[in-house]
Amino acid sequence: MATYKGIQGFTIQNLSADPSNPIEGQVWYNSTSNVWKVEELTTAGSWATGGNKVTVNQGSAGAGTQTAALSAGGDSPPVGPPPFNALSEEYDGTSWSSLSPISTGRGAVGGAGDLTAAVIFGGFITTFPGTTATEEYNGSAWSTVNPLLNQIYASGASGTQTAALSAGGAGEVTRSEEYDGTSWALGGSLATGRSNAEGAGTQTASLLTGGNRPPPVGNLTEEYNGTSWTAGGTLNTARSALGAAGTQTAGLAFGGSAPGASSATEEYDGTSWTSNPTGLNTARDELTGTGSQTAALGFGGSTGSVTAATEEWTGAGAAVTKTITVS
Repeated sequence: MATYKGIQGFTIQNLSADPSNPIEGQVWYNSTSNVWKVEELTTAGSWATGGNKVTVNQGSAGAGTQTAALSAGGDSPPVGPPPFNALSEEYDGTSWSSLSPISTGRGAVGGAGDLTAAVIFGGFITTFPGTTATEEYNGSAWSTVNPLLNQIYASGASGTQTAALSAGGAGEVTRSEEYDGTSWALGGSLATGRSNAEGAGTQTASLLTGGNRPPPVGNLTEEYNGTSWTAGGTLNTARSALGAAGTQTAGLAFGGSAPGASSATEEYDGTSWTSNPTGLNTARDELTGTGSQTAALGFGGSTGSVTAATEEWTGAGAAVTKTITVS
């Protein structure tokens, strides 16, 4: 008869605390909580409640990972009239804390990079078609750098501080611009111009999905190879003002206006989108996303009123610890 040790290579342990780095299939007894536990892979992704933002807002720029994220700018109540806020915050995987403010307060702003090397660009200040203002963050302070070639807000953003991409934007433009860490240059043109679409990936392997276009809410995805845009798979739930995370071949789209606040969450494999069985706990649009397909963060946005809610995503295939029960 096969034994647990023969299959797994070790015996079941009696531990006072869960192991720090368990492997798939490992079983142990937690003597403190008096329960049996097992490490297994998730079959579907799920959202969990994270710490609320310091600032209630929507349309902020986002950058970083699930445990080291950045939020900058945005639109706080009363929503609509300027000035927009110039606040920035960081998330450590548990709670948000305030950082130094950005130079130009704005909403519907794009962001790329990580917590210690981020870039934000464009955004709405007072009138259409927005601003060209670009700022970089070095982990402690913001500095104004060379502006975009064109005024824009509500564009899709992706990439890093030294290789960022802005695509589409208000007015349903087809334009994209590339940033090399010093200056902006025109990139390839989208096949379908749109605003409030969301980007993910890198400057040379990006995707842009959803957005406003005729008709008002779109399900289109386009992929960028650093030179030109080509059609990708269509979203199952057409929407705009959504959040996104991940890469061109492992993307995540969540929330948005369908129209009306949506909780829908979908994963992209580089060819097609698959709907996750469960969506965001708080349906909303104008939210911000960052992170990866297996560990993303969604924050802020509007449920009908602006929110500070943060949610953490654990994607399918991630290892989780579960208590063994008898049923």
